[in-house]
Amino acid sequence: MARLTKKKLNFFKNLLNERIDELLSQANETVSGMTTHKENLPDPSDRATLESDRNFTLRIRDRERKLIGKIKEALERIELGTYGICEECGEEISTERLIARPVTTLCIDCKKMQETEEKVKGL
Repeated sequence: MARLTKKKLNFFKNLLNERIDELLSQANETVSGMTTHKENLPDPSDRATLESDRNFTLRIRDRERKLIGKIKEALERIELGTYGICEECGEEISTERLIARPVTTLCIDCKKMQETEEKVKGL
């Protein structure tokens, strides 16, 4: 079974690190934006809109926080030499799939099987 070359591993390592930096930068902007705006909106609908927008932004940041965890796990797999290997079947995950979803732990066949099982179980 062919493994990812050192050049490809460095490519993914850089890609993942850039993504973490980008996500952390966005999170810092969100925090500073929420602490600097002291809106005193007399109109209840304006306040409700502002609150709704803030909640939406916080939900996005929470998803990004989870993604950061997955990215850190992927970086750890690179260091351990297991990056790009399917956790389910042990086969190599295609480079195309890794480019599309660099944090993936499943090859496309195992992912399809997982999704099919989830549909059957109604998850």
